[in-house]
Amino acid sequence: MRGDREAFGSLVVQTSDRLYAIAARILRDSHLAEDALQGALIAAWRQLPALRDPDRFEAWVRKLLVHACYAEARRRRSWAINVRILPADGPAGPDELVSVADRDALDRAFRRLTLEQRAVFVLHHHVGLPLVEIAETLGVPPGTARSRLHYATRALRAAIEADAAPVASQGRLA
Repeated sequence: MRGDREAFGSLVVQTSDRLYAIAARILRDSHLAEDALQGALIAAWRQLPALRDPDRFEAWVRKLLVHACYAEARRRRSWAINVRILPADGPAGPDELVSVADRDALDRAFRRLTLEQRAVFVLHHHVGLPLVEIAETLGVPPGTARSRLHYATRALRAAIEADAAPVASQGRLA
C-alpha cells in the first residue's frame, strides 16, 4: 500500500500543475479550479485499481478532472461571471497580447458558450489535445467533440464580428 501511495503522490506532483491549468481555464476561478482538481485527485485515488495502463494516468485523471469541473460549475452557477479565455497561469506572452477591447469581446463571447463547448475549446486550443483524445476525455463520440468545437469556434467568431461591427460603423461619417 505504501508503494502505491508513493507512486500516486509522485504522479500527482508531476501532473498537478498542468491539471490545475486546465481546470482554471475551464472554470476561470482559482478556488473552483482547486476544488475540481482536489475532487478529481480524490476520485483518482479511490478508483486507482480501475486504471489499466499506468502510462495513461494523466489522460485518465484529465477525464476525471473535466467531469469534476462540470460538477463544480453546476454547484456554483456564479462562475460564469468570471470566465476569461486568456491563460490563467501567469502573464500573457507576446502571442497572447490583444487589446483590452478585443479581450473583453472574446470574454463575452466565451461566456456565452455552453460548458461542454468551453471544455472542448480549452482542451483543443489551450492543452493541444487531438479531437480523438478530447472525445475520450469527455466520454463522447469523436463526431460530438468535433461538432462542439465547430459550434464553439463559429459562435466565438460570430460574437466577435458582431462586437466589431458597431465599432466599424461608428467610424463612418453620416
